[in-house]
Amino acid sequence: MSHPAPRPATLAALKTSGWRSRGVKQEVRENLVAALERGEPLFPGILGYDDTVIPAITHAVLAGHDMLFLGEKGQGKTRLMRAISRFLDPEVPYLDLPGCPVHEDPLRPITAMGKRHLAATPEDAVRIGWWRREDRFAERLAPGTRFADLIGEIDPAKMASGTSLSAEEVLHFGLVPRMHRGIFALNELPDLDESVQVGLFNVLEERDVQIRGHPIRFDLDVMLLFSANPGTYNRSGKVIPQLKDRIGSTISTHYPRERALGIAITRQEAGLDLGGAHPVVVPPFMDEILEQLAVEARGSRLVDQSSGVSARFSLANWRTMIASARARGIRLGERPSVPRISDLAHLGSSATGKLELDALGNHAMDEKQLLEALLAAAIRVVFTEYVDEHGLDAIAGDFAKGLRLEVGDMLPSSHYEARLKDLPAAWSKAFEVNAAGDPAVRASCVEFVLAGLWATDRISRSERHGNIRYES
Repeated sequence: MSHPAPRPATLAALKTSGWRSRGVKQEVRENLVAALERGEPLFPGILGYDDTVIPAITHAVLAGHDMLFLGEKGQGKTRLMRAISRFLDPEVPYLDLPGCPVHEDPLRPITAMGKRHLAATPEDAVRIGWWRREDRFAERLAPGTRFADLIGEIDPAKMASGTSLSAEEVLHFGLVPRMHRGIFALNELPDLDESVQVGLFNVLEERDVQIRGHPIRFDLDVMLLFSANPGTYNRSGKVIPQLKDRIGSTISTHYPRERALGIAITRQEAGLDLGGAHPVVVPPFMDEILEQLAVEARGSRLVDQSSGVSARFSLANWRTMIASARARGIRLGERPSVPRISDLAHLGSSATGKLELDALGNHAMDEKQLLEALLAAAIRVVFTEYVDEHGLDAIAGDFAKGLRLEVGDMLPSSHYEARLKDLPAAWSKAFEVNAAGDPAVRASCVEFVLAGLWATDRISRSERHGNIRYES
C-alpha cells in the first residue's frame, strides 16, 4: 500500500518539491479552469443558477475580479460566497513563524518580520506550516463592524512597551490583512460605516493597509467578496461611490423562476427524512400550493418587495406542514401521514416575521390576514391547474342544497371515507387530482377540492375550534 509523500517541513525541502507560489486569485482561477476541463459541476447543491448566476461567477473568477453578490434575502448569496472557497488548494505552505500576524508566502513574505526571518535563517532551518482550505475563508456581518475589526488598529500594549509608532510591529491587524492569501467575505455591505468603507476602498485600490495614517504598506493578496440587498445598495449614500467603482463584478441573484425548481430547492434544503417510523407522503398539489404561496407573496403589492420574500419562507412553511401531518399520524396511528389543506392552518407560526407589510400598503390588513389572502390565492392558482371546470358545479350544487362538510388536521382519514359514502358520484372528481386508494391520500384530495371551491368563490368556509366547515 502506497502512502502519500510527507509534506515539506522546511523551506529547502519546499523548494526541492517543486512547489510554486501563486496569488490567491490565480489559484482560484486555475482550479476552476481544471474543474471546467473535467466537466464537474462548479457549485454542487446550488439549484436554479446554471444559466444565470454561475456563468457570471465563472467570468468574474477568470477575470480576476473581486465580487459583489446583489440580491434579496434568501437567494443564496452567502452560500455562493462560501462555495467559492472550494476552488482553493486543499493546503498551502506558510512560514511557521511565531508572532507573525499573517500566513506568509514562504517565497514572498510581506511583513518586516517575515523578510528579516528569511534573510537571517538558513533555508533548511526555516520551518514551514500548512494552512488548510477551510481556514482560508473568513466572513463577517457588516452591522456593528468597526475599522479595527476589519482593517486594524494601533496596539496600545506594544506602544506602551516602547515600540515606535512608525514601526510595523505596533499595529494589530484586522480580519482583512489576516486573510492574506485567502478569501474574505462581508455580508450586507451597505450597513458598513463609511470610515470602514474607506479602509476597504484602499485595500481594493492599492492592496495595502493604512492605519491611522501610518505609511506602512503591504502587498496584500486577498480575494474580497461582498453581499448586498438592491434596495439598500442602490440607495444614495449607503455605499461610497469609490468603493462601488473598485468592485470588479456584480453578480445578480434571483428567486426560483419556475415553481418546480422552488419545490426542489425547498425539499433539498429541508433535509427531512420522510420515512422512518412515522412516514409522510406529500401529494404534489400540496408542494405546489406552498411554493405558489411564496410566488404570490413576491408579487403582492401589500408585501414590501424591497425586503423580499426569502426562500426560508417556503422552507419553514414546508417543515411546519410536514410536522402537522406527522403529529396527526403519531396520535391517530396513521401510516403514512399525508398533509392536507387543514395542516396549513399552522403556517402562522412559521410565516410570522418573514413577510413585511409594505409601508405604503393597505394597513387594514395585518400579517395574519395577509397570509390567509395569499394562501387563498395560491390554492386558487394550483386548483385551476389541477381540476377541470366540468363537474365542479355539480359539487357546488350539493352545498347549495344544504350540504355541510367539516374537516380538520386531527380528524382521522376514516372520517372522510365515511362521509364520502353518502355523497353523489360527482365527488369522484376529487380523486382525479391524485389517483390513490389510500384513505389518507383521499382525505387530502377531498380537502384540496373543498379549498379550491372556496378559493374560487363557489362555497364559503368558517373555522371553529381548529376545524374548518365548508358550506354554501
